[in-house]
Amino acid sequence: MIVYCAAAACAVGVVLVASRLVRRWRGVDDPDPDGPTAGHTGAMLSALFLLAFAIAIVVPWTTNDAARSNTYAESQAISEAYWSASRLPAPHAQHVQAGLSTYVALVRGPEWKLMEHGRLSPRGQRQLDGLRRDVIAVKADTDELKDARTSVLGHLTEISAARGQRAMDARTTPPPGLLAVTVLTGLAVVLLPFLSGARPRGATLVPLSLMAALLAAGTYLTVDMSHVFTGALAVRPDAFIGLQAELQRVAGGG
Repeated sequence: MIVYCAAAACAVGVVLVASRLVRRWRGVDDPDPDGPTAGHTGAMLSALFLLAFAIAIVVPWTTNDAARSNTYAESQAISEAYWSASRLPAPHAQHVQAGLSTYVALVRGPEWKLMEHGRLSPRGQRQLDGLRRDVIAVKADTDELKDARTSVLGHLTEISAARGQRAMDARTTPPPGLLAVTVLTGLAVVLLPFLSGARPRGATLVPLSLMAALLAAGTYLTVDMSHVFTGALAVRPDAFIGLQAELQRVAGGG
């Protein structure tokens, strides 16, 4: 942050030095609100705002899509593990399936609320680790049981990998500097006519006010969607809600 502030201060210093040198050597004064200085500055500020705004929209949008796809991948791995567990010996099969159902209920309930704050429940990983130890402890006397145990362990590994990715998604946000640049350039674009010496009156305030309102709405959108599991584009636990219904149906023999 200090480096960014220092770079901005250096740029301001360059402008002040250049204005002194040009005034001393050659050139004419440019005090008009619609002069070349104001026109050049307005165009560059608009371009900078659009660039920052585009990045602030595209990056969270892409992250949200990837996070949503990952929740469905995790739910699919849980479903496959649930079906594979049915091939284990009776006591172990019911135990693993019950553990998977409990894990799904944890994720779609308490853990999803924690993800809004960028973290996951440690209980979820403990449940997966416990299930993995229980499956490893299953005695496999036949090739069929060995295949079943290997299949369940493989799906549990997939669940753990998807869970780790979900933890990263919960902590992922755009760089704070990007959001700051978006807000600052938006303010600069709105205030530029006043800073240039113009005094809008009457009907000229209508388009200026409309632009300011749209810029404010767009800037707020970039802040609102900056977190994967909160805001306008928040990823919802739809995958796990559907999975929970599916597991209940399978457990009931449907």
